[in-house]
Amino acid sequence: MTESNAFPSMVQYFFAQHLGAHKQVSPRTISAYRDTFRLLLEFLETRTGHTASALQITDLDAPVILDFLAHLESERGNTARSRNARLCAIKSFFHVVGLRDPANMALVQRVLAIPAKRTTKNLITYLTKEEVDAILAAPDQTTWLGSRDHALLLTLYNSGARVSEITSLVCSQVTFDTHTFIHLHGKGRKDRTVPLWKQTARVLQVWFKKMELKSESVAFPNVQGGKLSTDSVDYMLQKAVNEARKSCPTLEKKRITPHVMRHTTAMHLLQAGVDIAVIALWLGHETIETTHGYVEADLTMKEAALQKLTPAQGCSSRFKPKDDLLRFLSAL
Repeated sequence: MTESNAFPSMVQYFFAQHLGAHKQVSPRTISAYRDTFRLLLEFLETRTGHTASALQITDLDAPVILDFLAHLESERGNTARSRNARLCAIKSFFHVVGLRDPANMALVQRVLAIPAKRTTKNLITYLTKEEVDAILAAPDQTTWLGSRDHALLLTLYNSGARVSEITSLVCSQVTFDTHTFIHLHGKGRKDRTVPLWKQTARVLQVWFKKMELKSESVAFPNVQGGKLSTDSVDYMLQKAVNEARKSCPTLEKKRITPHVMRHTTAMHLLQAGVDIAVIALWLGHETIETTHGYVEADLTMKEAALQKLTPAQGCSSRFKPKDDLLRFLSAL
């Protein structure tokens, strides 16, 4: 292995050149990959006794990576989905290693052959219209914080925006005209425009005027005037949910996150008869297959489809195999 292909140099090349300059991935992707490598290097330092700068590619063979993934689940309590995300970052790095260090191609192939774990696909959680109304009514709009929280949550529900999109929103991204809309900078550098209800437009106009916000001001600032963090938005939502539970008991059994508000937007659009392709554009989904999960979660739509079917008349007898081997296979 040449000096230019030493492990520390390879990691620096991967982040600075491959991800940053060549692929131009989003800052969120770089942050996620960075966190994976921090965890991996800390694990290897404990395991080998070597500092991160002293490690070599050969210290990261498949058995070691598998031990690290097991450590994430057993020691850090990561889910299989989080484990798979970490593995994806590691595999991306080893694709680069394979191109720049062919001498270690056998090791690279072993790491790339590590399979992702199967994960359980849960039905999408979403809120009813009554539950959304209770949450939106919860903030005390006579206060500065309450006005901001109400405006943000209403915009979040109207637009179906991701948390990162709503926290980075600036006033110039909202256009007030005959047709009011919001321009969102989405995941994977995909931009989209979403129409706003008249109610949302009025609330935002009042909020912007009250705060005397300029075109490049953050639309929903923190108390210092800067961007809200993801945790701040979650805290704001939980505060509203706790208040809303007093008048809407069905919220007691639901775990509500900012992303649940996004799911709720999609479900309400679907239930209103909006085409699934339009919903995919509304949410900024890469493919329509992602949006199809909302159809799977909508029990009302399934019940409507069931009503169109004619029940089978009579009852059919169950198959009973005569052969011993067939009976064994049927019992499995």
